Amino acid sequence: MLKYIRLGFMLFVLPVSVSAQHAMDSVLSQIEINNTTLSALRKSVEAEKIGNKTGIYLQNPEVGFNYLWGNPSAIGNRTDINIKQTFDFPTAYKYKNQISDIRNLQTDLEYQQQRKAILYSARILYTDYAFANILGKEYENRISRAQLIADSYKVKFEKGESGILEYNKTVLHLSTLSRELEVLRISQNTYQQQLEALNGGKAVVIYEEESPARLIPADFQQWYEVMVQSNPDLLWLKQEIESSRQQENLNRALSLPKASAGYMSEKIVGEHFQGMMVGISVPLWENKNKVKYAQAQTSALLGIETDQKLQFYNQLKAQYDKAASLQEVVLLYKNDLKTADNSVLLKKALDMGEISLIEYLMELSLTYTATDNLLRTENELNKTIDYLMQFEF
Repeated sequence: MLKYIRLGFMLFVLPVSVSAQHAMDSVLSQIEINNTTLSALRKSVEAEKIGNKTGIYLQNPEVGFNYLWGNPSAIGNRTDINIKQTFDFPTAYKYKNQISDIRNLQTDLEYQQQRKAILYSARILYTDYAFANILGKEYENRISRAQLIADSYKVKFEKGESGILEYNKTVLHLSTLSRELEVLRISQNTYQQQLEALNGGKAVVIYEEESPARLIPADFQQWYEVMVQSNPDLLWLKQEIESSRQQENLNRALSLPKASAGYMSEKIVGEHFQGMMVGISVPLWENKNKVKYAQAQTSALLGIETDQKLQFYNQLKAQYDKAASLQEVVLLYKNDLKTADNSVLLKKALDMGEISLIEYLMELSLTYTATDNLLRTENELNKTIDYLMQFEF
């Protein structure tokens, strides 16, 4: 159902290829399979589920044997045998089983909590990797442009048409861009290694040069209603409330009389007695206040649930509003760069001697700064939407 809702009311789409999203999904799928933490948790879940099914059955039967020597010896010896089974009130076993089922469901949700956190970390790393890659491509173009300028001024310097100061400026400009690209590649390699660590140490191959498509829900309230039903933290809390309610019922059942039944045999010289035995235990004090305690726990959990839903709503709304605002900034940046990019004109003006080298570099730096700001804002937008998208899995 979520997939159809998502297709139905997602509004803003960054103009990137669908294959980039597929590549990201492929990496996330690999990490989900290979992540060692998740692998260990899956085994832990199975063990925990077995543990949750213990202690919900009948108590152990009791078997007793007595051998008594008579005094005086003429009266002979006495042998007693008794077998007894104690039963809680019948409904107690039903509630124990229901609580066990709830605990197993919570165990699955705890796994989903960890899964969500790990995949969200992977999303952010992938997004940062893609950003470093995109910015790296931009710097490669800048370096190519700077290399042409440096080569040109080298020729001019050798011919005596330009001074050493201007030539050194072109070399310094080229060197600065090259060092910045090296730093980007170091960051990109770090992101790659961190992704591989999440992937259980196995290689992660990222072919796409673009960032995956990011979608913003057009109707926040409708989207939130879907997300609140799929948030493992809230679902776990909901089950905890249900468990507390069942614990109330269980405590009431345990406050009802317990029954016991069994067989007893008694032998003495010349006589043998045997038959059934029954008993009842009236819990007058043992379970006092347990029902009240469970009710108080349920009430407290309901308050926590209300608070958690409110916090979840506010967190999502804040990130949603941030994403919408960043989307507008990105579009404005793109429009401004489209209409005000003077890099081609600046190169022509420099070649024709209409502007000096320092003027060319200063003017070009304005375009570079705007482009960097666009890419960084776009990356921040992508990571904000990553935060929203983590609850869709």
